[in-house]
Parts: sequence; C-alpha cells; structure tokens
Amino acid sequence: MTTRSEDLVQGGAERRLHPWSWLFVLIQQLKSFALPILVLLFGGRSNSWELWGLVGAGVLVLVSLGQYFTYRFRVDADGIVIRSGLFQKTLRNIPFARIHNVALHQTVLHRVFGVAEVKLESAGGMTPEGQMRVLSLADAHALEELVRSYGKANAAPAAESAAAAGAPVVLLSLPTSEVIRLGLISNRGMIVVAAAFGLLVQTGGDLVGDAISGSAKSLVGFSNGMHLGIAATLLAGLALVVMLLVAIRLLSVVLALLQFHGFTLTEDGRRLSAQRGLLTRVRANMPRQRIQAWSLRESLTHRWFGRQSLVVDSASVQAANDQRSLRDLAPVATPTAINELIRHLLPGRSWPLQQWLPLHPRAWRRQFAIPALLVLVLAAVVTWFEGRWGLAILALLPLLLVRAKVWARHAGYSEESGLIAVREGWLDKRWRFAEVRKLQSLTLSQSPFDRRHGMASVHMDTAGANPFEPPLRVRYLPEAEARALRDRLAAAMDARTIPSRTAA
Repeated sequence: MTTRSEDLVQGGAERRLHPWSWLFVLIQQLKSFALPILVLLFGGRSNSWELWGLVGAGVLVLVSLGQYFTYRFRVDADGIVIRSGLFQKTLRNIPFARIHNVALHQTVLHRVFGVAEVKLESAGGMTPEGQMRVLSLADAHALEELVRSYGKANAAPAAESAAAAGAPVVLLSLPTSEVIRLGLISNRGMIVVAAAFGLLVQTGGDLVGDAISGSAKSLVGFSNGMHLGIAATLLAGLALVVMLLVAIRLLSVVLALLQFHGFTLTEDGRRLSAQRGLLTRVRANMPRQRIQAWSLRESLTHRWFGRQSLVVDSASVQAANDQRSLRDLAPVATPTAINELIRHLLPGRSWPLQQWLPLHPRAWRRQFAIPALLVLVLAAVVTWFEGRWGLAILALLPLLLVRAKVWARHAGYSEESGLIAVREGWLDKRWRFAEVRKLQSLTLSQSPFDRRHGMASVHMDTAGANPFEPPLRVRYLPEAEARALRDRLAAAMDARTIPSRTAA
C-alpha cells in the first residue's frame, strides 16, 4: 500500500482515499437526515423511543468509516482500477479512453483540508464512472493530468499532437465586473424566490397569502396614518415593487459571484478545462470532440449590456444534469468574443452563418393557433361564471397575433459549412446549432394543422441533449422542403467531409 507522500503515477500500487475521506462521506450522508435529526434535538421528545432515530446517525458513521477502509484504487497503463466493498466486493476498470470529463469539486471545507472530490464521467453515462470522496489536491490534479496526457498521446492527427505539446491557452477569462453583469442579466434570484414561495406553499397554511395581505394592510395603514391620497399610495406601492425587484437583482449578482467568480476557460491540446466558484471551487474538463450541440442566447437584458451567453451539450447524460459539468463555455461575453470562441472550436466552420432560410409563409398561423385556442377557452369559462367581464380576455388575441407574426419573421434555419442551425425569437433571441456529422437521429413530424397547411417540422437529436435547453428542430417548413432537408441530413450524418451548401 502506498503512502500519501508518494506520487500518483501509472503502474503504481493501490492507494486509499485521503484519511479525512470518511468525514466528507459522513457529511454527504447526513444531509439527507439533517432535518429529522434537528427536529429530534430541538423539537422536544414526548417519547423515549424517538431517541432511537439518532441511532441512524451512528450507523452512518460506521458506513462512512467502512467506505474509507474498503475503497482502493490504482492507475494502470491504460486506465483506473477501483476496488470497494466489504461484504459485496466490486472491481471496476475504467479505461482512460472512456473518461471524457474529470470534475474537481471543492467546498470551503474541502479547501480547508486541502482535498477535492473527483468525478470521472464517460460519454453517455447516466452516473459517473467513478466518484472519489475525497483525494488530496495533489492526487486530484495528478489524476486529471494523467487523463489529459492520455488524450494528448492518442490524438490522431499529427497536427493535433504538435499543438498538444504547447502550454495551456486561456480562451476566456471573466473579471469580477463581467460576473456582476452576468448576475444583472440572468436574474437567477427570481428562481430562488420562486423556490422559496413553493416551499412556503408546501409547508401548509396560507403563509404566502398572509404575507401578501399583511404587506398590503401595512401599506394602507401607513397611507392612512400619513393622510396620503390615492396617487401617493399608488406611488408608494410602486416604490415597494421597485425595491423588491432591485433586491432580486442584487440576489442574482450574489448567486452569480458564488457560481462563476474567477471563471477561466482554457485549452490544453484537445481538452477544454474550466474552473469557477467563490466559496465552492469547481473544475471540469472534457475533450473538444465531445461537444455535441451549441446554444447561443441573447435576451433583451443581454443586449442592454452588449453581451451573449454560450452553453454546449456534451456526450454525457450526467453532464447535462450536473452543475459541476463543463456546459457554460461563455457564461457571458461580448458577441465578438463568443464568435471568435466558436470559430476557434469549430475550425473550418464559418460563424456567424450568413445564409438563413425562412420558414413556411404561414408558419405564424401554427404559432398563433394553440395560444389563441387556449385564450378562447379561458374567455368562455370566465364569461360563463363571471359574466361579460370575461370577454375582456379576448383582448389578448391581437397581442398573440402580433407575437406570432414577429416570431415567424425572425425565425429561420441554415444548412451551411457542415452545420445545421436554427434561430428563433425577437426580444429573446436564441441560436441552436450542431455539426451534421454528430446528429444521432432525425424525425419528421406533422400535426393535423400542419398537414392541412402543407408544412412539416424536422427534429434532430444529439448525444447528451440538455433537457433544459430548446431542442434542435426546424419547425414549420413547406412539406417538400422539410423532407428534402431530412434526406440531406440523413445522407450526411456519417460523412467525413460535408460540402458547403449555398442557398437556392
């Protein structure tokens, strides 16, 4: 058995986790039982049998110690071998070629003890191939370097091997001012507020309603006490709403700083690496070729600050659902910087694309039909129960009509330079694109409305598609054009080289 002072090298003997590993495993397991234990300790105990609930904490301590003493790993020439278990022993061999992401996770406690949690992720895996709680920071970095070195040594083209020999290159670095802009743009605080409201609703009672009604009564009482008129009262209410919105934006800035402070995207050979975080430091990396699809966003607030955001889908289902994975290539950056980053990571691909093709001339009808039907049903129901006031809901129809026509005017797709790209939105613009050779499946879909109007949609799927991003699809094309697009993409999916296509 090797000691902690020995370096982590290929062909070495088996190693244990860090001596403090049991503590972090215990903390992770206790999180699930934290609330019941607090209730037992501080909520009072009417029966002595409730003390037996604390026995579970003692069992967790034993489990944590058992995991530490039974977990072994060693690094072979072509992979990592993990042995664990006392009564049910497990032996897992993870080839380096299968590992596409090494994620290092450090909370404040990790940084105090000089350790890190390491996750080894593979392409298409629902769970990590290996998870080590915890390694010393030196061992974690050494393991990360071994995986990176294997990728360099096995880069196929000679040009790539030559490029891999150089020092890591910083592709994007966000100063604190940019992270603050990200917080103002993203409005992440609203998500936290919504989650808090949802938690209050689930606790029972009417805490949310009581809080709102209490605030309203306090405002009215203050207005009456100060002998304010209706206009002044409305202004006071408006000021309160503005203060609330400002507080939410400040919360968004704090969350952005916690998550993306010190964000640095680097390239070492054919691998990308990103590290970020203020209190909890996260470091993840993956090969460039694992990028499957790209999502570029420019909301109204993005445009106010002259910024965009770029995220990618990698060939890992686990990565799509894990905040510690490498998804945010550019959390926020200028359009020029993002365009340069895309051109660098997609050599030979022209970006921004120039040849955008329109949708079906009646695509706006498809976008308008379902919302309009819902408004009609809602107006009918409200009118039935409340009388003619329900007809006021029909005023939404002109707004939906304008929205549908504006959406159709700005939507389009491009099949150019080996890429398939879709753009949608006006106030909130989104571009979604992927290399044609990385598409996994194609589907042509038609609703009864589509068949009547002679249109169809082409849906495309890639490995590790993020469920929280819009799917890659070209909607509401003329049927003949949609079928031709599907046939071209199907023929080119497995091609090594894809010729550029010019618009007809």
